[in-house]
Amino acid sequence: MSSKQQFVKLNDGHFIPALGFGTYKPQEVPISKSLEAANLAIGAGLRHIDTAYVYHVEEEVGQAIQSKIKAGVVKREDLFITTKLWCTCFRPELVRPSLEKSLKRLQLDYVDLYLIHYPIPLKALEKCKDAGLVKSIGVSNFNHKQLERILNKPGLKYKPVCNQVECHLYLNQSKLLDYCKSKDIVLVAYGALGTQRYKEWVDQNSPVLLHDPVLYDVAKKNKRSPALVALRYLLQRGVVPLAQSFKENEMKENLQVFEFQLSPEDMKTLDGLNKNFRYLSTESFADHPEYPYSEEY
Repeated sequence: MSSKQQFVKLNDGHFIPALGFGTYKPQEVPISKSLEAANLAIGAGLRHIDTAYVYHVEEEVGQAIQSKIKAGVVKREDLFITTKLWCTCFRPELVRPSLEKSLKRLQLDYVDLYLIHYPIPLKALEKCKDAGLVKSIGVSNFNHKQLERILNKPGLKYKPVCNQVECHLYLNQSKLLDYCKSKDIVLVAYGALGTQRYKEWVDQNSPVLLHDPVLYDVAKKNKRSPALVALRYLLQRGVVPLAQSFKENEMKENLQVFEFQLSPEDMKTLDGLNKNFRYLSTESFADHPEYPYSEEY
């Protein structure tokens, strides 16, 4: 593995690389870009690749993985691959077939982490872990009450190893992070740099996080880019950030996140940027009984 990478231990004994590469593709970006980006990411030294059925890029990610394995750049065990179960396949009998289709698209025998994309019970995922199709299971977009419900479920076989949620300087998730830490669940951050790129989901008038003057000042003081400081802030709090890019220079720069540290004063200053602002509020789901964002955290 790249010596630059650091790892976070999961509650089932597996390790997740502390920086991930996100593969969501905005509609206007051609699909060929996803294949190119995944190839570049692995080439740049990123080993944690996060994808999902609903991103419609699993095939391209799979092609990139296979070409890098064939070229001898990586072995399968060097990579940590996450994919996710979408809402249309939540019925227990659909879970394993959905995972098997993802594995086929990814050209893999197993994934390292399989997540429930929106809140539902874990039971059917436990069977996929027992079958060896997935090493770890986790959840995404769960609030603390929904997590609590899962953890208190009689007969729970495997605790979720992580909760992947929107998390960045404007939504630092401090209460949810404290809760997850108390339960030995890793918080994985999507939208880690704030995000305008989900054009079909995000109000394009939202504040651009990387243009924030306070962040800019801290970055200047540390002689780093605002993006690196925004990622380092999450990392130092024990969060595993996913950084997305289609540019090789940005991918390589993101790996420099392990090469410096922010002072306690800088961390405090950056804490002050939190405004509980969500880029992806998915309000179209707001009337669903399991809508996760009506809770404070």
